[in-house]
Amino acid sequence: MANLFDLLHGQMDENIVDQLSNQIGGADRAQTATAAQSIVSTLLAGLAKNASTPDGAASLNNALERDHDGGLLGNLMGLIGGQVAPEQSRAANGAGILNHILGNNQGSAIDMISKMSGLNSGQTGNLMTTLAPMVMSMLGQQKKQQGLDVAGIAGLLTNSVGQQKQAGNPLMDMATRFLDKDGDGSMMDDVAGMVGKGLLSNLFGRK
Repeated sequence: MANLFDLLHGQMDENIVDQLSNQIGGADRAQTATAAQSIVSTLLAGLAKNASTPDGAASLNNALERDHDGGLLGNLMGLIGGQVAPEQSRAANGAGILNHILGNNQGSAIDMISKMSGLNSGQTGNLMTTLAPMVMSMLGQQKKQQGLDVAGIAGLLTNSVGQQKQAGNPLMDMATRFLDKDGDGSMMDDVAGMVGKGLLSNLFGRK
């Protein structure tokens, strides 16, 4: 089964990361890359948590069928630049997507990712809003290509998160722990420890 983290990682080549850096005000490329990986990890962990209940999985499936067919992946530069076709406006509504995935944890997630990456909270928030539609589009593409039903979507998310944790991805481990604690502020000490030990260095270069 496909791993969503790896699929999304594969989309973020140097040109995309450079464009993301420019879009948030000319941020440091390495910091942008770390933040992007952290955001993808957090959103996948959030989706997996939401899909762990029957109602949550059904709601996610309905959202994918209604708005997310994977079409945005063919125009990532347009998505980053805020230039999408009118019929894709719902699919590109990053703020709405984040509200559904993270809810009240969104602010705490931004703080956590900012501390991980070194970006300020405004830059991290903008980056998260930009990347959320990309994550949903990838999930929608896989649903379409694999013919996934509600259970299949939940399984794909659970497997993707589990594989990354088993592979030793510290970002995914941190994201799942953060969401399990419902954005507990004490997680910031753990984040500081990861940064201090250099556990995030060169992560973006892994393939």
